[in-house]
Amino acid sequence: MRNQIVILAAGKGTRMGGNIPKVLVMLKNKPLIFYVLHEIEKINQLIKPVVVVGFGADKVKGVVGDDYLYAYQDEQLGTAHALFSAKRKIKAENILVLYGDMPFIKSGSLKELISMHFKTGAAITMLTAQVPNFRGVYTSLEHFGRIVRDTYHQIAGVVEFKDASAGQKKIKEVNPGIYMFNTKWLWENLSKIENKNKQQEYYLTDIVGLAVSQGLKARSLMVEPKEIIGINSREDLIVAEKLLQNYE
Repeated sequence: MRNQIVILAAGKGTRMGGNIPKVLVMLKNKPLIFYVLHEIEKINQLIKPVVVVGFGADKVKGVVGDDYLYAYQDEQLGTAHALFSAKRKIKAENILVLYGDMPFIKSGSLKELISMHFKTGAAITMLTAQVPNFRGVYTSLEHFGRIVRDTYHQIAGVVEFKDASAGQKKIKEVNPGIYMFNTKWLWENLSKIENKNKQQEYYLTDIVGLAVSQGLKARSLMVEPKEIIGINSREDLIVAEKLLQNYE
């Protein structure tokens, strides 16, 4: 089996002001995760996608239904920990990892990412986006990790916003956290990630630096920044509702 999709959906919508899982927050009368599920249904899959749940797991399962496999993240220890929680459910040679709170991601971009991954044989292939600024509709992207490139314009690593220097925060190429991994390589390296950062979390972004340190190239596909807009606050939800009117 060549590929499998993993959707990280374990977070609580704390900044949304409610007591429900973030992926169940309603956007234009549909839960956020439905937008993502609609797009991945357009991708040929031989294995059921895995949804990583945590807070309000039963609610998410009840809404999403039986067409998916579920993995449980018992503690909120970061994105790398969330993905590791899905290990037993993964059966494919490669996995596509994305988030359940990005309603604008398009299947065309995901298909292109998968195609690039297979053609290059990379350990990691990832989406990035170049934003013109961090104002208006792009305000929420300011807190995304920054893509750091070397003098040959190859990806050298990803720095999370909270750990970035003042200079790194000026970088306009951001990381939405959507990756295609070679599964064998991933499991060999995921446990090497440490939580030595301000959040004391295990960042999946650190896997990029691990690949580079091994002499491997992290391939990247640039997409329109609107595709990677996520929902983390009520303000983001208002922006998303306005964008939907012109985006669908």
